[in-house]
Amino acid sequence: MVDIARPSQAKKKRLKRIAYATAAVVVVAGISMAVSRLKPAAPTVDRAVVWIDAVKRGPMVRQVRGSGTLVPEDIRWIPAQTQGRVERIILRPGAQVTPDTVILELSNPDLENSVRDAQLAYQSAQAAFTNRKAELESSTLSQEANVANIEPQYSQAKLDLEANEELLKGGLVSELQVKQKRGLAADLKNRLDVEKRRLEITRAGIASQIAPQEADVNQRKAAWDLRRRELDDLKVKAGMSGILQSVPVERGQQVGPGTNLARVANPSNLKAELRIAETQTKDIHIGQYAEVDTRNGIVKGHVSRIDPSSVGGTVGVDVIMDGALPAGARPDLSVDGTIQLERLDNIVYVGRPAFGQENSTVKIFKVGADGEAVATTVKLGRASVNTIEVIEGLNPGDQVILSDMSQFDSFDRVQLKG
Repeated sequence: MVDIARPSQAKKKRLKRIAYATAAVVVVAGISMAVSRLKPAAPTVDRAVVWIDAVKRGPMVRQVRGSGTLVPEDIRWIPAQTQGRVERIILRPGAQVTPDTVILELSNPDLENSVRDAQLAYQSAQAAFTNRKAELESSTLSQEANVANIEPQYSQAKLDLEANEELLKGGLVSELQVKQKRGLAADLKNRLDVEKRRLEITRAGIASQIAPQEADVNQRKAAWDLRRRELDDLKVKAGMSGILQSVPVERGQQVGPGTNLARVANPSNLKAELRIAETQTKDIHIGQYAEVDTRNGIVKGHVSRIDPSSVGGTVGVDVIMDGALPAGARPDLSVDGTIQLERLDNIVYVGRPAFGQENSTVKIFKVGADGEAVATTVKLGRASVNTIEVIEGLNPGDQVILSDMSQFDSFDRVQLKG
C-alpha cells in the first residue's frame, strides 16, 4: 500500500486567523468612532432644588438695596470746658436727659482757688472805682459851691452899680464911687465866669478820670464771671433733650479741655445710614423714593445725602424718614433699605439669575416642554434688586433656571426630574 501525500493546511489556517483579526479590529474601530460621535448623556437635576422663573413683558421698577443702621440726626458731643478730674458719674447711657440735666461732675481745686482770687480782685477794683468816683463827685460839689457863692455876690454888685449910676445922674454920688462899683461888678463877673468854666471842665472830666477804674472793674468782673462759668462747667450738663448714648470716661480719670465726656442724641428724629455697593450707586440721586425695613415695619423716606467717596467697595447713602417710625426703633438699630431708581415700561424681564450682572452676557438654561433644559446665551440689560432686563436670547413666556448652574458649564443641556 502506498501512502498518498496530503497538502499542508497550516498556511491556510494562518491566513484565516489574520482575516478574523483584521475584521475584529475594523469592527472595534467602527464601534469606537460611533461611540465617540454620540453626545454625552445629559446630567439629571432635581426640579425641586432649582429656581425656575418665567420671562415676562411689562413694567419693571429698578431698585437698589443696602443694609445699614438708624442714627439720630441731632447728635451732640459734650466736651470738657476746662481741665479736671472725673469726680462722680451721675447718669449712665440710656438715661433720658433735658438741657439742664447733670450727667457727671468734675473737680479742679486750682480752678476753685482762681475763682476766689478773681472775686477778690473784682471787689478790690470795684472799691477803688467807688472811691475815685466819690472823690470826683466831691470835687464837683466844691466847684458848684464856689459858683453858688459868687453868683449872689455878682448879682448884688450888679444891682448896686445900677443904683449908683442912677444916683450919679442926679449928682448924688461922685464919679469915683461909681467907677469903684463898676470895677467890683466886673471883677465878680470874671470870677463867676471862671468858676463856671472850671465846673464845666470838672463835670466833663469825670468820665475820662473814672474810665480807667471802670475798665479795670469790668475786666475783673469778666475774669470772675469766666472763672465762675468754668467752675459751673465742672457740672457737665446735657445741653439738649434726648437720650444719653455714651459716657466714654471713668471716675478718677483726668481730662483736658476738649475731651469728649458724653454723647446725647434725640431719638425722635432718626435717619437711616445705608451702605450701597459702589457699582449700584451711579443712578442714585437726592430726593429719590426709598423704603426702610426696621424688621418691625417698613417706613417710607427719601434720599437726603450721598457720600462723595466709597469705603470698602460701598458708598454711604442717608435716607430721611417721611413717616413715623414703628415702636422699638432706636439708634444703631440694623435696617435694610431699598431705593427706587426708575420705572421701566413695556420691557422683557426675568428674575435676576445667581450670576446675572447688569449689562452682561450669560449662559442660562431654558426649560423645554419635555423637561430638558438647554443652555442659551442671553444678553442682559438694566438690573433691579430681584429682576433684570432681557435684551436678547429669551422671549416672554420662556421658563429659565435662575439658580447657580456653574457646575454644569461643560454641558449644553440638563434633564429635570420630579
